[in-house]
Amino acid sequence: MTLQAQNLSLAYGKRSVVEGLNLDIPPGQVTAIVGPNGCGKSTALRGLARLLRPSAGQVLLDGTDIHTLPTKAVARRVGLLPQSPVVPEGITVAELVARGRHPHHGLLRQWSRDDDRVVAESLDRTHTTELAGRQVDQLSGGQRQRVWIAMALAQRTGLLLLDEPTSFLDIAHQVEVLDLVRDLAIEDGTTVVMVLHDLPLAARYADHLIAMRNGAIVAEGEPQDVVTAQTVCDVFGITCRVRWEEAGDVSVIPLGRHLPTRRARSRSVATTLTAPPSPSTPTTAPTSTPTSTPLMTLQEPR
Repeated sequence: MTLQAQNLSLAYGKRSVVEGLNLDIPPGQVTAIVGPNGCGKSTALRGLARLLRPSAGQVLLDGTDIHTLPTKAVARRVGLLPQSPVVPEGITVAELVARGRHPHHGLLRQWSRDDDRVVAESLDRTHTTELAGRQVDQLSGGQRQRVWIAMALAQRTGLLLLDEPTSFLDIAHQVEVLDLVRDLAIEDGTTVVMVLHDLPLAARYADHLIAMRNGAIVAEGEPQDVVTAQTVCDVFGITCRVRWEEAGDVSVIPLGRHLPTRRARSRSVATTLTAPPSPSTPTTAPTSTPTSTPLMTLQEPR
């Protein structure tokens, strides 16, 4: 299954949010879209999901303009987890997850044992089976998020669009959900596009990374090529240190005006090194300067 955006522009009323976006989502892989708040990540995802009609350009699903396809036909091929889904009042977890099967039903296709099996598997994969009988509006934010993901899984689509799927989740459940996303791509061949705020997690779990700023793509490609100190500076406007490990994990350390308090000694040394010399201070550098080198090399050129 292929998904492409060609010269896609999206707007809310007269306010343009995304301009001239060109995307070719790799099939069967995980693509993560990252960038600062308000850069157009979620708007781009809404455009790909056919929730926003383009002001220019088009979105192609398997080579066909997605806006020319029937709604149910799109729902059988594209699953969507929006950022703030509305919970129907009084609905139970099992009932909500079962709604993921509705695109597959019609006059000649009613509820079956196969639907029961898919719902049960979706609950099991998201660890929400024990919540099946509870009302969704009585769950915690993290539990509710996992239930929405279960509903998206129940659609059994070849393409899954997730807008901040780890929001409201603690770190353990974030990893659990993203592990599941990887499993869907590896085991089921599902094409996944997700918006994430956590840059290291996005780099760890995505095959393909898209970095956006001001409604446009700044960098795109494999995570190792996108997550660099220069790109982070260009996208987020901060100076940072980026360190890639051999296993493929990455740490992104923003460099603000203050160092951690546990490094108070290093901070005092750095202050001594960077302060202008007073008349009573020798002009030669102090001999105990081993901490100055790493501190000074943290700054990346803009």
